[in-house]
Amino acid sequence: MSHDVNDFEAEVLQRSRAVPVVVDFWAEWCGPCKVLGPVLERLASGAEGRWVLAKVDTDRHQELAARYGVRGIPNVKLFVNGEVADEFTGALPEAAVSQWLRKALPSPHAARVREAERLLAAGERPAAAQILEEVVTAEPGNHHALVLLAGTLVKEDPLRARALLSPVEEDSLQFQPAEAVRMLARFAEVGRNPALLPDDPVRETYRDAMRLASAEKFDEAVVLFIEVIRTNRSYDDDGARKAVIAIFTLLGPEHPVTVNRRREFSGALYV
Repeated sequence: MSHDVNDFEAEVLQRSRAVPVVVDFWAEWCGPCKVLGPVLERLASGAEGRWVLAKVDTDRHQELAARYGVRGIPNVKLFVNGEVADEFTGALPEAAVSQWLRKALPSPHAARVREAERLLAAGERPAAAQILEEVVTAEPGNHHALVLLAGTLVKEDPLRARALLSPVEEDSLQFQPAEAVRMLARFAEVGRNPALLPDDPVRETYRDAMRLASAEKFDEAVVLFIEVIRTNRSYDDDGARKAVIAIFTLLGPEHPVTVNRRREFSGALYV
């Protein structure tokens, strides 16, 4: 059973630089606190050191409760590297607390994912993919790693890329990047099977744009997708618009393609 903290600086702030610390702000008189407390303790005992639990009695430590904006209890805050990374208030059921922990806790493989990102930026895709394969094997719920790995597969194995992304749904922080990679995977699928596209005068322009995007010639691809939007925006279920958004998402808001083509894209949408 976790004891009430005596030294918040050492037991929470400093310790959270080595391991995430879940802090339960509670009070003896609080009924919901007595419901949530055993849930947190049970989950902490099964965490195998991935995170630790600390308890703060808000009656004894009113200054801490004020400092961290505790307005209702039980209030649970996750500290990582000395800062509050996430929190919730109220006596949630155990399943909901477990779900919160899965989303809030930093990945134990975060450093390896960052290394994979560095390798991808340097053009070393096979080495990055090997790291990402190992990460998703060890941590199947790591949506960031899933999206990055799927991105390395969109050209050679678009079906597997899309399958990898099936767990990444709308409630995930990685949903928009996943949608962008799904779109790139579809480009590759259509390139192999043009019959997937409906017949229309813009079809060849649309296919050319897809080919360019698959070849990572994104600026030229966006130009052609914009041409399709101006000619027949509804083609392929508004596919050209979705494709440009996917490319902008993939490249990021500061990329020259996004910066240089955003206004042209918006103009085509609202003609």
